Amino acid sequence: QVHLVESGGGSVQAGGSLRLSCAVSGHFLSQYCMGWFRQAPGKEREKVALISGFERTEYAESVQGRFTISKDSAKNTLYLQMNSLKPEDSANYYCAAEPNRNCPPTHRGFDYWGRGTQVTVSS
Repeated sequence: QVHLVESGGGSVQAGGSLRLSCAVSGHFLSQYCMGWFRQAPGKEREKVALISGFERTEYAESVQGRFTISKDSAKNTLYLQMNSLKPEDSANYYCAAEPNRNCPPTHRGFDYWGRGTQVTVSS
């Protein structure tokens, strides 16, 4: 059974930084596509960043250059470093896993999800 637990969310002023963590149990990160998604009230869930089992990363255009996805296989933990945060980054952030080294095209292709961690950025 795959289990994902996010942490690291909180409130920060615009321009600040946060680092989200996703503790993973039940599988090895290297064998899965892992991703961060976010959802704000009244909006669709959207991709933030992905990292494939081949270490290929991709980012939403809105976070490119500000956010960095990474993983520590020894700790079986996924990270999202978020810098230069903006109020529009405020959302509930979810960690997701798909048992395929290649990443699905949308969030609907991911089989496993954490419960999320809230990020609030004030102006």
